[in-house]
This record gives sequence, C-alpha cells and structure tokens, in this order.
Amino acid sequence: MRRRTFATLAGSATLSPLMARAQSGRTLRVGTANAQPRAAPQWQAFLARMAELGYREGDNLTYDHVQIPNPQAWEASYREVIARKPDIVVASGPENSLKAAIATAGKLPIVMIAVDFDPVAKGYVKSLSRPGANATGVYFQSVELVGKRLDILRTAFPNITTMMAFWDPSSVDHWQAVQADAPRFGLRVTGVEFRQQPYDYDRAVADTTAGTSSFLYCGASPFFFLDRQRLAQFAIQHRLVAMYDLREFVVAGSLMSYGPSLTAMFALAANYVDRIAKGARPSDTPIEQPTKFELVLNLKTANAMGLVLPPTLLARADEQIE
Repeated sequence: MRRRTFATLAGSATLSPLMARAQSGRTLRVGTANAQPRAAPQWQAFLARMAELGYREGDNLTYDHVQIPNPQAWEASYREVIARKPDIVVASGPENSLKAAIATAGKLPIVMIAVDFDPVAKGYVKSLSRPGANATGVYFQSVELVGKRLDILRTAFPNITTMMAFWDPSSVDHWQAVQADAPRFGLRVTGVEFRQQPYDYDRAVADTTAGTSSFLYCGASPFFFLDRQRLAQFAIQHRLVAMYDLREFVVAGSLMSYGPSLTAMFALAANYVDRIAKGARPSDTPIEQPTKFELVLNLKTANAMGLVLPPTLLARADEQIE
C-alpha cells in the first residue's frame, strides 16, 4: 500500500465531538453493513488493526456489524446500523454500499473501502487528494485489471477459447469490462447473471453452452466472495480454470487470482477510523489506493483438476499455495 503524507489539520478552540470523545476516553462506536459475516478475514484484519491502534471491543470500542441478506438490502441494513448511533460508519464493497451509507448516515463521517467503482467518477467525492465530503478511505477499482487477468489466462492456457463470466447487481461494471476485453484475447464469453440468493451455480453451467474446459471469471461481488468455497468446489467439479481478483478466493480453494490484498485494505481503513476519531476531517483526508498487485496460485487445486501449470506461470507467481 502506498502511504501518503497528510496535511496537519489546524487546531480550533472548540473540539469536535469525536476528538472530545477520544480525549475523554469514552467508547468509540463504529458501525457497518456488509455481505460478509464479522468473522470474515478482512473484518478480523480491521479489528486487529484497531486493537493495535488502541481500540479494543468491550473496553473503548463498540463494533456494530449488520450482515445484509441479499443485494437489494443495502439501504435497509444501513438504516439498522444508523439506528445504533455509530460515531463513524464504515462502507465497504461495491457502489451500492457507499450509496446506501451516504443516504442514511447524514453528517456522520464515513470511511469507505471502495471496490470496483471510482468514487470520483461517480460523484461521491470531489477528488482523491481532497474528497470534499464526509467520506474518505481506500479505493481499488478491480475492473481496471480485467484485461491483465485475461492476458494471464490466455498466456498460460492458449488452447482454451471459451469463458463463462459470472456477475450480479454488485458487479455490473465488471461484466461490461469482460465483454469489452474478451475479444482482444480471442475469447468467446458467455455471461451468467445471478439475482436470487442462494446463487445456483450448477444450474447456471447447465444452462450455458460454454461447457467444461473453459475459463471462469467472477466479477468483484461481495456475494461471490461469500460463496468463495462453493465456487472453488464448483470450478473443480466442472474443470473450469477460474480467475479471481482477490487472494482470499485462492486460499478458499480456487485456482488463481490477480489483485491487491483485501485484508491489507481493511487494515488501512482502520487507520482512517483512528484519524477521524482523533479529529481529522474526511473532506481533507486523501483517499489511498493499493499499488501492489500479486498473482497467487493454488497448486493443490491444479493437481485436483489434473492441470499442468506452465513453468512461465509458476515463475511469475508471487505466491504458490500448496
């Protein structure tokens, strides 16, 4: 992650409510709504970093986590979060997460972990250097790496020319990018949309003409992330060479990923919570982006599928999970 130098905020005669809270030793209340359970690795990384910064649940930190049941429930879930009266709201994941947080949080500060959308282009903040709103945080547009991921797939497996792309309401931009980039790599792509939970992956592959021995590409959706173990077994069963944007999919048993560390992004978001709790204004706090991207391979999965990974792919991998 790139660390930037932040401007020191000018002091004022009147402390902000959050700064006064920090100096009085009162409990900080942080709330979020997310598709993942609070036990997910990224949220554990967030809480671990909060503890390193001196905030411990049951002592001086209350962490309210509402798990949303489906892609249509973002705003209702954030209303539940706001009803618990947080000091700071964390909005992570797709655009719908930040949109719902802004719609419900009023003037509360928001720390975002924006995945797969540009908060500047979408108008949520004025710029990365000076957000000019009550939201700041971490931004990673996974969709920008679609072409790179397809290039890795085609270079490693030149005989495969068909691909299934899974997408849902949280990953529409990703699906559009796959459609635009696939022809450049000689790939025929079949899109499969999911809307109703739980997603029926076996029925999806039965309804397509892509068949086995194809690539599988999943958009950056929190609901695919929630199903990462199911998707890993699904791909092995159907002999689909699967590519994802996050290492956590590969840890769960999928074949490969190319992207940044999600847990590192959540740990960085904890730094923003700390800064805001101590008086920093979101409008003046620059948004950061990850700059390190890693190719991760799961060799156990390759063996289970009977795949022989080419030496060139093994040589360029940043991590190999056995």
